[in-house]
Amino acid sequence: MTVVKDASGREGADDNGDMPGGGDTYVPSQRRLEREHHKRARARRATALAAVSTLVTAVVLYLVVVSAPGWERTKETFFDGHYAREAFPKVLEGLWLNIRLLLICGALVLVLGMLIAIARTLRGPVFFPLRVLAAAYTDFFRGLPLIINLMIVVFGVPALRLQGVTVDPVWLGGTALTLTYSAYVAEVFRAGIESVHPSQRAAARSLGLTNRQALRHVVLPQAVRRQVPPLLNDLVSLQKDTGLVSIGGAIDAVRASDIIAQRALNYTPYIVAGIVFVALTIPMTRFTDWVTARMDRQRAQGGTT
Repeated sequence: MTVVKDASGREGADDNGDMPGGGDTYVPSQRRLEREHHKRARARRATALAAVSTLVTAVVLYLVVVSAPGWERTKETFFDGHYAREAFPKVLEGLWLNIRLLLICGALVLVLGMLIAIARTLRGPVFFPLRVLAAAYTDFFRGLPLIINLMIVVFGVPALRLQGVTVDPVWLGGTALTLTYSAYVAEVFRAGIESVHPSQRAAARSLGLTNRQALRHVVLPQAVRRQVPPLLNDLVSLQKDTGLVSIGGAIDAVRASDIIAQRALNYTPYIVAGIVFVALTIPMTRFTDWVTARMDRQRAQGGTT
């Protein structure tokens, strides 16, 4: 082992960080200090290079846009400050409907998706019809475009004139969203359930748990924990797609911007609505990324399965 001395003559650790004689005082070697200094300098250079390249790219894009022949007309049509100020409070008022749809439909989607996933994973020949129905449901609604589903439910259900069935476009639009996204979430849950090793269920059964108890207390907790990132991604998509309920006449953020745009013959309200949706989506997206990275670190360290 190489003994290293600092400037004052004290003995320190070698390049591997070992201490001579088993001492408690740690003194980094000169080579280690140089490596750390080099890493910090390289990180500063990388940060500066990234900042400069980002600034150059932004300037180039700005010059390309503002030098386009139709920029002045585009600025008047899409970036008019007067119409932006007029649309903003109306868009925010309509956004509250989108948020309520997200909360209610999101909860229903999770419950219905879980039930469908469990139905698809039930064992035994007696459950064969239930498995077929669950598979048919997921195949149909995953293949049917959401906007067509919305049109069928929002316009088709009132045409039936069923007694006691609402014709409110908000409720009908929420129903269509729930039907479609439940199919996607069901497949996410099913993938999580099937990713749990059969030995987990067998161990639970050997301890005296019934199939139902093993599913509830052993399989489902692991399946849900593994599928949190894709579930959050589906909720992000649901948040954006709540704007499609406007096709039935519901006054949400999209419909509020459309009313002002059609009256003023100016598309700035659409830009305002888009920015509001992006501002609402970005925190959810970053939270999803954080959860995914955290679970990856835990899995790499053996903290979760």
